[in-house]
Amino acid sequence: MNKIQTIIDKEWAEVFKNRVVLFTVIFMPLVFTALPLVILYATHSDPGNSDVMDMPPQFARLCGNLTGAACTQVYIVNQFLMLFMLLPLAIPVAISAYSIVGEKTTRCLEPLLATPITTIELIVGKGLAAAIPAIVATWAGFAVFAVGARFIVTNPAVYARILDPMWLIAVTVVGPLMAVAAVNVSVIVSSRVSDPRTAEQVSMVVIVPLLGVFFGQMAGLFLLDTRFILATAAVLIVVDIGLVYLGVGMFQRETILTKWK
Repeated sequence: MNKIQTIIDKEWAEVFKNRVVLFTVIFMPLVFTALPLVILYATHSDPGNSDVMDMPPQFARLCGNLTGAACTQVYIVNQFLMLFMLLPLAIPVAISAYSIVGEKTTRCLEPLLATPITTIELIVGKGLAAAIPAIVATWAGFAVFAVGARFIVTNPAVYARILDPMWLIAVTVVGPLMAVAAVNVSVIVSSRVSDPRTAEQVSMVVIVPLLGVFFGQMAGLFLLDTRFILATAAVLIVVDIGLVYLGVGMFQRETILTKWK
């Protein structure tokens, strides 16, 4: 654990000197937290039993006895809450894409690989260094949203639907699992390419499945619920384990030391 902690400290000391990384870690959570709060404020008035807007029928059925305006508010805000699932994917990529190839270009990787540290310790250390800021930023942003929503929403039933246990599971469980997956994909890509920008751009492909879920829910193809979130968590656990083993197997430290130019 001391070696892993040393790698984490080293990564943070170097990576947070990068303005792009700082911008991603600080600015993105602020924007993604502000957007749903703005939407809540803009739609917080409840003009009685107005009709439900055009939305997927399965979602309208979940509104129960909420008024049309309240149901519409819950529906709109739920779309923007998906942004909190984007943070654990985007932030780690910005950090971990530079974890291998970035150090290679600055001639910092060879001395590290020459130490008695194992490959698994190296990958776990770099992975945690990228995932922890993303997880903390996501949790902090969601906590700010929850507190802010309490002051904006006047209808207790609406507030209860917005902070449904599904979203708590999504942010506290699925979010970290997604961060681990994003980190492992990014480290794998970073160890195989020779340019930091290429590593970051290729690694961003991990966002595509989440975008598919986002647009699929908006189109009414399916509905995010607790069962869907739990199933996603189970799949991600298997994927994360597989990606760790794949990353260790594909990390060729001898090739990096002797053949990278």
